[in-house]
Amino acid sequence: MTLYDLAKPLLFRLPPETAHTAVHTGLRGLQATPLADRLESHYQVTDDRLQTEAFGQQFPNPVGVAAGFDKNAEISGALQSLGFGFVEVGGVTAEPQEGNSRPRMFRLPDDEALINRMGLNNDGADVVGRRLLRTDVNVPVGVNIAKTEHVAPADAPADYRRTYERVAEGADFFVVNVSCPNSQGFEELQNRDSMAAIFETLTDVGASPLLVKLSPDLPEPAVEDALNIVSEFDLDGVVATNTTTERPASLRSPNRTEEGGLSGKPIEGEATEMVRFVAERTDVPVVGVGGVSTAEGAYRKIRAGASLVQLYTGLVYRGPSISQEINRGLLELLEQDGFDSVDEAVGADL
Repeated sequence: MTLYDLAKPLLFRLPPETAHTAVHTGLRGLQATPLADRLESHYQVTDDRLQTEAFGQQFPNPVGVAAGFDKNAEISGALQSLGFGFVEVGGVTAEPQEGNSRPRMFRLPDDEALINRMGLNNDGADVVGRRLLRTDVNVPVGVNIAKTEHVAPADAPADYRRTYERVAEGADFFVVNVSCPNSQGFEELQNRDSMAAIFETLTDVGASPLLVKLSPDLPEPAVEDALNIVSEFDLDGVVATNTTTERPASLRSPNRTEEGGLSGKPIEGEATEMVRFVAERTDVPVVGVGGVSTAEGAYRKIRAGASLVQLYTGLVYRGPSISQEINRGLLELLEQDGFDSVDEAVGADL
């Protein structure tokens, strides 16, 4: 039994957002202390077979933290100490936002899932940009860039540019979020013309490496349009996928009827299929997100075409050792299948 096994029942008695704040505060407090070094030596799995390169960045392992966990670039150092190979902060908007009213995050423990309707609450691009410049980590840190809620869709390209310009200096890659299900105006951004205008603006100001984050709720023709944008603007990667507004019939938890984006185990299979769909149609690296909580699940996404994987909900349910457990498991699976590296396994099932 781990320390998190003992703490989890106590944390789960708290409202989810309160528990997240408590964990966040604890992680922020241990950064730049001797304890952070001890955690890193304990949790980090160092093995050349786990190293991978994607969109011009070197990753010590393929397991990262998805956007939403470190919204304001406050705990990237602590997450590195827990053994993660990269961190995506945000979503960040040009202006600070309070987000939606509480409660806005819900646990579905019987399903190992979460529903959130946070509404892109964040400190704004100026504050996050300054924090990124002070961030001292040895793993890539990306920024998830989103539209400010009060900005009209027609003005979205300029709004994304403002956010990018304020965070550009301190980040290693940039993920354009046009698929948030919990903030107004995003549905109109997912058509081809809107995406083209946003990416034209960002590429004109030199944004790079530049990735797009897709919704799992898009019909195939809309995904095809998005992938055409990837090709047209020579984007560097695709993040597949965001949370879903769909509710699988398998959900058992009482909170299953809450509005918001569903994440965790119930969307794992669908997210992996989206990775496969994207990887079969593009040559750029794919970041697989959705339901990752075990080495086997991460490996399925890698074999389906993901160069990297991300998680959030798995960290809530499995605790701080999850990256270590996944990376150790990946090494066993690579050896079992005769691969000398993660890179060799990417797309093996295509």
